[in-house]
Amino acid sequence: MSASPDLAALLDGPVPEVAPTLLGAVLRHGAVAVRITEVEAYAGADDPGSHAYRGRTRRNATMFGAAGHLYCYFTYGMHVCANVVTGGEGVPGAVLLRAGEVVEGVDLVRERRPRSSDRDLARGPARLCNALGIGLDLDGADLVSGPVVLEGCGASTGLVSTGPRVGLRGAPDRPWRFWLTGEPTVSAYRPAKPR
Repeated sequence: MSASPDLAALLDGPVPEVAPTLLGAVLRHGAVAVRITEVEAYAGADDPGSHAYRGRTRRNATMFGAAGHLYCYFTYGMHVCANVVTGGEGVPGAVLLRAGEVVEGVDLVRERRPRSSDRDLARGPARLCNALGIGLDLDGADLVSGPVVLEGCGASTGLVSTGPRVGLRGAPDRPWRFWLTGEPTVSAYRPAKPR
């Protein structure tokens, strides 16, 4: 099954242009919904910061699929992060979901993240996945048919800021991080640590 033509068409374009259209959209999984407040664009073979820079692997295969699917990966040996796949089939591109505001299911998220303030419940890509209960088993999920659903893509009317992506060594200066200006749930910028 594939994403609806409407969502796929909205996400079919150069990833730095598509990424800001996800701001203000709502991602739902089960009883929890998160409004997306911060994202980063990753452009595949043309982007040294992308998982797809060196080609297709078992880990990044979802990035090479149709737009409108969830690409999940494991990082630092302990965290799951999620991306929205963009572009056409065979053209790897994805938008990392960096941060959001919990708009439904806040009590459940507080149980999942008991030591976090409400501002920090989904502030950062691993926290966002934890808040939504997203694991590696959801890699490849269709964002229309679920179980994770993306709603309201392209509907944001807020001011958008842009800057370099967080913690990258490959192409660190590309201004492909986008966030809703003034939004308190946006994560802090950190450059890559020196080797």
